Amino acid sequence: MGSFSPVHWIIIAILVLVLFGGRGKLSGIMGDAAKGIRAFQDGLKGDQPPSAPAQPLPQVEAEKDPIVR
Repeated sequence: MGSFSPVHWIIIAILVLVLFGGRGKLSGIMGDAAKGIRAFQDGLKGDQPPSAPAQPLPQVEAEKDPIVR
C-alpha cells in the first residue's frame, strides 16, 4: 500500500503530459472555457427591454377552501 504500481505511474504520466505537455494545453483549455462563459453571460444580457412586472396567479377553488384536519 506504500508504493505505486506501474499502472499508477502510467496514469500520472498521462495526466502530466495532458496538462503541461505541448503548446500550453492547460492554458488553451482554460482560455476556451473563459470564452464560453463570457459568451454565455453576453447571451443572458440580450437586447430585450425588461418585461412587465409579474402578476399573481388567480386562485382556484381548491386554494380558497380552508384546510380541515
